[in-house]
Amino acid sequence: MKVIVTVVERITSEAHIDIPDGLNQSAIKQHIVDRYNTGGMVTDMNIFQVDFESISARIVQEQSSTKSA
Repeated sequence: MKVIVTVVERITSEAHIDIPDGLNQSAIKQHIVDRYNTGGMVTDMNIFQVDFESISARIVQEQSSTKSA
């Protein structure tokens, strides 16, 4: 019997980054978004928390193989 198991988790990652001084709130947000979008934050991201959301299983019907001679 084959079963497909699906697990849904919510992962919270945390990064400690340096931001230039003197930026207003809008510029800080844009700096963070730009750094994330360019992949510059990926190496700084550490998994902080994982929350289990759900698990489900679905039985897959196996097809019998018949060989013709």
